Amino acid sequence: MKKVAFYTLGCKVNQYETQGLEALFRARGYTVVPFREKADVYVVNTCTVTHIGDRKSRQLIRRAVRTNPEALVVVTGCYAQVAGDEVAGIPGVHLVVGTAGRERIVDLVEETQKKGPYPVLAVKDVEKVREFEELPGEAAPGGRTRAFIKVQEGCRDFCTYCIVPLARGPLRSRPPERVLEWARKLVDQGYRELVLTGTNLGAYGRDLGGISLAELVNRVARIPGLARLRLSSVEPNEVTPELVEAVAENPVCCPHFHLPLQSGSDSVLRRMGRRYTVAAYTSLVDMIRARVAGVAITTDVMVGFPGESEAEHRESLRFVRRTGFAGLHVFVFSCRKGTPAAGFADQVPYRIKQERSREMMALGAALKEEFASRYRDQVVEVLVETVRGGLASGYTGNYLRAFFPGRPELLGRLTKVYVQDIQQGNLRGILIPRQDS
Repeated sequence: MKKVAFYTLGCKVNQYETQGLEALFRARGYTVVPFREKADVYVVNTCTVTHIGDRKSRQLIRRAVRTNPEALVVVTGCYAQVAGDEVAGIPGVHLVVGTAGRERIVDLVEETQKKGPYPVLAVKDVEKVREFEELPGEAAPGGRTRAFIKVQEGCRDFCTYCIVPLARGPLRSRPPERVLEWARKLVDQGYRELVLTGTNLGAYGRDLGGISLAELVNRVARIPGLARLRLSSVEPNEVTPELVEAVAENPVCCPHFHLPLQSGSDSVLRRMGRRYTVAAYTSLVDMIRARVAGVAITTDVMVGFPGESEAEHRESLRFVRRTGFAGLHVFVFSCRKGTPAAGFADQVPYRIKQERSREMMALGAALKEEFASRYRDQVVEVLVETVRGGLASGYTGNYLRAFFPGRPELLGRLTKVYVQDIQQGNLRGILIPRQDS
């Protein structure tokens, strides 16, 4: 039996896509093995949001070649899309596929194996793609807890630092009937939590007409047997009162919004090309907190954007502290060829960017601890995702990780946990026995 191994870099969209690609290979008789093992085919699903993503992608390609020099090496994802010729020039690469047309990836692999010569560059012009790329919505076997469903692709915001619109192309939404079909299938397979994800999730339906993300949430939330429905990242300017209402009114919706901020300084936001102000962001957060009980609001923050002064950095720190996020993802600005910001004057020195990153990350850790501490001596509901060495772990609806003593039969179950302590923003507690009638 042929073996295929995958490695995924980057965001939840990439994670979802890898799961879909794995399902396509399984359907054709391949066995999926860990990336460190010898395989017949290696697939590296790349990220190009930062130069670090590019570098890691190249490292993983070389690792695959070392593991089995006879294997076929496939490179896909955003780095492959925006720098196909560069990727094709890496020794050992046989096939380069971008971010579209991957429903045919197994055919492409087998055609490449038969015909050659290498490398084969099969990157489509993503700007001309108008159809949503249909990949299976299945997660890898072994656990029936959380599965992702990509419902939207593409972005037209063109923030000045971001390469994603060039890598992902125009807006395409998955028809709601297809979303519901996959969601029902996953629930029938035993998945308890579904996560709706997309490149610009809040823009869902804009190309379809007559449906929005809020309406999609309402429809998915009504699927019998679904325990939890979660949203991945949604741009602040895309969050509507109707979407907040949908999350508030549907009991299966997780009280968690990830709203990328990027900067807490209006002047930096303008240079970034972001479509909101700090005042508008504050009003949105206030609306969500007023309507969704126990909600966690997490965010992304970028430090070291070109021209960012020490005063603007301090302004951003103050805003983050005042807003009281439940968690931060901190990014250091990375020049991306083809974006306006790559040519901006006043690039911030590397040393200063690293100092600002450490400062913002420390604040994020403190805020996470502060938010989690609200649940000390409280009972929370946890979806158990792992049990190792007698220790169970999983997430609450508002995305706090909890650890407690537990047995393997708890996997995939919603359990009540009494929180005794907080450690590094994680909940530590004990299981409350089920009171079966």
